[in-house]
Amino acid sequence: MTDEAAETRAGAEAPAEPVEPAGPVALGVVRTPTGHAGVDAHLARLADADHLEADGHVAVYEDVHRGLREALTALDAPPVPGPYENRS
Repeated sequence: MTDEAAETRAGAEAPAEPVEPAGPVALGVVRTPTGHAGVDAHLARLADADHLEADGHVAVYEDVHRGLREALTALDAPPVPGPYENRS
């Protein structure tokens, strides 16, 4: 075996540099405004997950889910009377 061939073969057997895992990447999902400020604020919060590792998404999703459930529940609540509407 020639010296050149030995160097080429030795270089091929050298361990490769460790590959670093890729960081979080935004998915680019478009969030269309609903026209309801409270709901839109919760949906905008989903963008926070774009900058987190996958294990951090759960907290954001649970927070948004809780806020959207509260918004829906508020729609079913009877209107609160004003301070002078209950006069007899």
